[in-house]
Amino acid sequence: MNFTWYVASRYFKGQNRDSRFLSFIKYMAIAGVAIGAAGLLIALSIVHGFKSTINEKILGFAPHVTVNAYLGEPIQRADTLQTFIEDRPGVGQAQPVIMGEVMIQSTRDISGTMIKGVSPDGDVTQLRNYITSGEYDLSMSDDGYPGIILGATLANEIGADLGNRVTVYALDGLPSPFNTPEIQQYRLTGVYQTGIDRFDDSFAITDIRSTRVLFGYSTNQATALEINVQNIDDIEVVYGDIRDATSFPHITENIYQRYRNIFAWVDLQEETIPFVISVMIIVAAFNLIGTVLMMVLERVRDVGILKTIGAKSKEIRRIFLLEGLFVAITGLIIGIGISLLFFWLQIQFQIIPLSEENYYMSTVPVEPHLFDFVIVSVVTIALCTLASWLPARFAAKTDPVRVLSFGK
Repeated sequence: MNFTWYVASRYFKGQNRDSRFLSFIKYMAIAGVAIGAAGLLIALSIVHGFKSTINEKILGFAPHVTVNAYLGEPIQRADTLQTFIEDRPGVGQAQPVIMGEVMIQSTRDISGTMIKGVSPDGDVTQLRNYITSGEYDLSMSDDGYPGIILGATLANEIGADLGNRVTVYALDGLPSPFNTPEIQQYRLTGVYQTGIDRFDDSFAITDIRSTRVLFGYSTNQATALEINVQNIDDIEVVYGDIRDATSFPHITENIYQRYRNIFAWVDLQEETIPFVISVMIIVAAFNLIGTVLMMVLERVRDVGILKTIGAKSKEIRRIFLLEGLFVAITGLIIGIGISLLFFWLQIQFQIIPLSEENYYMSTVPVEPHLFDFVIVSVVTIALCTLASWLPARFAAKTDPVRVLSFGK
């Protein structure tokens, strides 16, 4: 075994009765590094989890690209536009939809909402994955009522239960004896819940044929054309292609533009939280300066003896650098273990709940990335080694003659 490695490991593992305070300092330094590393890894995994969960919910509920008509006018010949867009590269599916503001009433209460009529053959979104009660069924029931799906918040607000009849009122302009609302009754067949209030309390989904009658649209008219892409990473590219290929009066918008405030909030969390938490590692690393310096002062006579028997200054420096490195590696391993234990407990038992109204999810999501473990490990070891350099350099410059006569 290498001489410097042997001496450093003996110092690190030594349990001298006269060095209890030194051992306490060493354990505190290890704990500091462990807490800093664990805190940063946990923070990074939570930020990744937040971003993935919210992105998944938004990308699952909303279309990737939307084509609307100028000033809210209906799109004419929506079937022709649909065929044209579906032939564009990267487009997975396109569907015409009819949307409008309505009042929706159950036997217990009434509320305003947006109704969206989609193709009965299938929606371009992944709303089916968020059905919590009932089923995704927009077909006509046996008693002649088309199916409707409500968000959980909206259903609770009007007191509608599965199987209940709900009445929808669509009015164009101010009500009067000459402007009566169109009325349509539906059967509640399903309730969805994404955890995002602006989705769960603002949308009712039904068959496009019933909304066409409700708003007086002809067969080939639509409020908008909703599009999903084959590869989520290509949303911006496909959006740009469709925007350039469709002319006035069509207006194209992608999902990142429509929900920019939510995406900006998530990006802000991802950018700032790791920076704030990483200060913990920096503080823990530079605490090693005092720890290693205490080790040097405690073993100053040992340094004098080592130099007397021929140890070189660079070997003395390397001994204390290695001792600081051992502290860093031990703390890092413990920190990684703490973070892995936290990930397992959170995934299995959801030990940290959240307010779904404020955070769009009921528990803290965790998504550990291997790259984060590599980066945190490299940065921790580098900072701790750097912090150990100054006291190790001080030890290397110790004069053996003055040391051996110290205290006499």
